[in-house]
Amino acid sequence: MSTSRPGAQQLIDTVVDPDSFVSWDQPLDLSGLDETYRATMAKASQRSGTDESILTGRASIRGHEVALIVGEFRFLGGSIGRAAAGRIVAAIRRATTEGLPLLAATASGGTRMQEGTPAFMTMVDISAAVVAHKAAGLPYLVYLRHPTTGGVFASWGSLGHITIAEPEALIGFLGPVVYETVNGIPFPSGVQVAENLVAKGIVDAVVPVEDLAEIASRSLTMLSATTERTADPADHPAWPITPFVSRPEPSEDEIATLWSAIETTRREDRPGVRELLRHAADDVIPLNGTGFGELDKGVMLALASFGGRSCVLVGQDRRYQVSESMGPAALREARRGMRMATELGLPLVTVIDTPGADLSPNAEEGALAGEIARCIADMTSLSVPSVSVLLGEGTGGGALALLPARRVIAAGNAWLSPLPPEGASAILFKDTDHAPLLAARQRVGAQQMLEDGLVDVIVPEDPAAHEDPEGFAAAVGATVTAEIEALLTPVD
Repeated sequence: MSTSRPGAQQLIDTVVDPDSFVSWDQPLDLSGLDETYRATMAKASQRSGTDESILTGRASIRGHEVALIVGEFRFLGGSIGRAAAGRIVAAIRRATTEGLPLLAATASGGTRMQEGTPAFMTMVDISAAVVAHKAAGLPYLVYLRHPTTGGVFASWGSLGHITIAEPEALIGFLGPVVYETVNGIPFPSGVQVAENLVAKGIVDAVVPVEDLAEIASRSLTMLSATTERTADPADHPAWPITPFVSRPEPSEDEIATLWSAIETTRREDRPGVRELLRHAADDVIPLNGTGFGELDKGVMLALASFGGRSCVLVGQDRRYQVSESMGPAALREARRGMRMATELGLPLVTVIDTPGADLSPNAEEGALAGEIARCIADMTSLSVPSVSVLLGEGTGGGALALLPARRVIAAGNAWLSPLPPEGASAILFKDTDHAPLLAARQRVGAQQMLEDGLVDVIVPEDPAAHEDPEGFAAAVGATVTAEIEALLTPVD
């Protein structure tokens, strides 16, 4: 990061009216962190001058009262762990309750690798808070700073009413270091740059930091002329993110068992969404494409019936993702399914089974990160019952896009990770040899996710799914039926 680019506090001092910033941040409780992580946090704080990767508060910008969320990249690469996520959500909900416009100035490499899957899932909760803020008729402005990548760009960083970027900022779905480590070649230059994203219609404009106050003020003047709506504080209950809790180092047996499960989900003969429908659905009517001239076979869209109950099904099709990665069109097709479910009043069932979304220049320029963000936003605001099934592989934003349903089912060997375990190992250890250890530390497995409250029910694999595809599909289908019926049953 260039030394000429301002950090979080410097940006605040540059943009807001003098002496107007009031911090909303509370001191962090680090008691649950192990000694190594606590030392890492202390070094990051000393380097950055902040206590976390996020600062929040209230200020005025040329007389406009506004809530601020500002990222600090010098604090562990601006990564978002549970404490940072809780700080963000608390600020968004307070802004909504107080009727304040919101300006988010991102600078982040994405999910904090030290915290893994539990931290990754908080991107859903941040996005849901943004959706509620926008539903209250309040402006949401995003300023993408250098660099903004990963889960931040693929969630709340891509949901702004107006999105502008710092000149020459690196902005992309996948960080270039991870891409090069996993693929052995560098990511093409000139793609993940703010000016290129403007040219491709993904970002509205490039604006230097010194001009941010002016464009924010002009935007807020016009957006404040919209019909006023009020927010009810009761609609925004206290944030439920649990604090980071240090756990014992996983044993060799735990590491081996989890890695065996991951390898099992990667088998060519593992049953996928098509086998689930073949063996468990009463009837299936396949649908095709986005309806706007796009088709991506990485996602299957269908009307289906389980246990006599009709639903709209959106499923990631592993058969096609081996040769054709899941790109932006696949997620637009998924959003067609979400709209159809809402319009017809049918339950939505999503099936997650992906080695990851398309990591290519075409996908970046096709707004892959934005489509992931919009899928998450749509899923969190559905008015119909929704059930997601983590069927096998669950890699990155492509998996998270379809996961935030009312009820989450996981197959016994299924897993969810912010990056392929090999990619996470590349970030923290500069190699891929530590992938099994890191997967266990990041708590990516189905049983770990159940313990962490991220999954509601597990469908055991005994035997593994590929050894009894029909029995596995029947068990998953029966669980889907039971969860739909539970959601449709009135609560006394």
